[in-house]
Amino acid sequence: MHRHRWRWAALATLLTAEAMNLLDATIVQVAAPVIHADLGGPAADIQWYAAAYTLPFAMLLITGGRLGDIVGRRRVFRIGVTGFVLASVACALAGSAGTMIAARAVQGCAAALVIPQTFGLIKSMFTGPETARALGTIGPVMGLSAVCGPALGGILTHADLFGSSWRAVFLVNVPLGVAVLLAAPLLAEDRSPDRPRLALVGTALAAVGTGLVVYPLIAPGRHWTVLAVGVATLALFGLHQRRAAHPLIEGSLFGNRGFPAALVCSALFFAAMNGLMLVVVVHLQLGLGADVLTAGLTMLPWSGGMAVASWVAGAHLVPRYGARVMHAGLATMLTGVLGAVAVYATAGGYPWPLLGALAVCGTGLGLFTVPFFTTALHRVRPHETGSAAGLLNAVQQLGGTLGTALLGSVFLGTFAATGSATGAAGRAFWVGGGLLVATGVAVRVMTSGPRGVSPKDARQPAAAGHNSRGG
Repeated sequence: MHRHRWRWAALATLLTAEAMNLLDATIVQVAAPVIHADLGGPAADIQWYAAAYTLPFAMLLITGGRLGDIVGRRRVFRIGVTGFVLASVACALAGSAGTMIAARAVQGCAAALVIPQTFGLIKSMFTGPETARALGTIGPVMGLSAVCGPALGGILTHADLFGSSWRAVFLVNVPLGVAVLLAAPLLAEDRSPDRPRLALVGTALAAVGTGLVVYPLIAPGRHWTVLAVGVATLALFGLHQRRAAHPLIEGSLFGNRGFPAALVCSALFFAAMNGLMLVVVVHLQLGLGADVLTAGLTMLPWSGGMAVASWVAGAHLVPRYGARVMHAGLATMLTGVLGAVAVYATAGGYPWPLLGALAVCGTGLGLFTVPFFTTALHRVRPHETGSAAGLLNAVQQLGGTLGTALLGSVFLGTFAATGSATGAAGRAFWVGGGLLVATGVAVRVMTSGPRGVSPKDARQPAAAGHNSRGG
């Protein structure tokens, strides 16, 4: 009995660390306009407060997982949580936009050390049916964090506890992180028997290339040269991976057209999701002058719709209809986006009908994400599962970064040019709708053909995969 309680207490420690990551991303997204108003700088810094976190997080996820395999997952987990807490304190104490962005980047690096260890540590502590039960707790915890994050960000910032204003959204990580570190000795040390090699050159090329592609999307002005260098660097990364003895990405994953299509699908869908969330928050605070509490509460229908739809999809729809639920999710989310476009075209003051459109968007999000990860990983061979899950999550975070950059720039650029925040939001939602249509094409490729995944396949549980998290 004592051993049983010890394992579940250790699981709670891992889940707290996972929740910390998602809460930090969604809380900061709501508070970003207030941070910008206090620290100053160009409006593009609002996008960097999110992108500076998700970009290094995405680029270092696979490397973080390999470090755990090599030197021990518990050790890397503790180092990552310590770094995350210290970086959170640095964010809370930041006196300039540059310092904040740098501290956010360190946070992202630390999170990349923490998150990949979760599955390995769970599998080392549990056996048999208990493993599935333990892994099954990740989804509800992530869903709860996603629901609470936007509202909590608005409440903490608006409450101005002890004059802390937006700084409280970072300080909340300190007690959570300390609690995780105190409980970390409960975790069993674990490492891979076949220790992989670190692909440092590949990681560096991917990080530099992606950063150079993202920068022109956010920075004001035209930086075509930087974009071209970024694309060339990513091309060089691809060549390096084909010839490297120890590549960052398993080349065999691309032998099945379904998995590359899943990566494209993940990037497009989460670009739309993260970008649209940012547009709603920034439109309300910068465009309409609403306070941060109003912005946070406005996102509740989105979060609530996602939570309810995720439960319904997982418990009833996916077991019966399989991968077809993804198509229903995309259609539902696109309907919500078009509804938001109609609201922005007619709204004068606070867009009350937008709440309904956001609820529909959140419902579509929940319907899509539950079957997506299972479908994407179903045909992956057992020895490729860890690499595939890490790559899929990295691309998810990268897509969120690109969406924040693209849709945020569409909104801010249109707002600056026309002076109409509502019109700018409508244009950004049109772009988001285009991303969802492109996602539908990628889903079609992923699930069709002799090497795709049938609806029946998606009813089976995947070996690994995270639920969606905002970045």
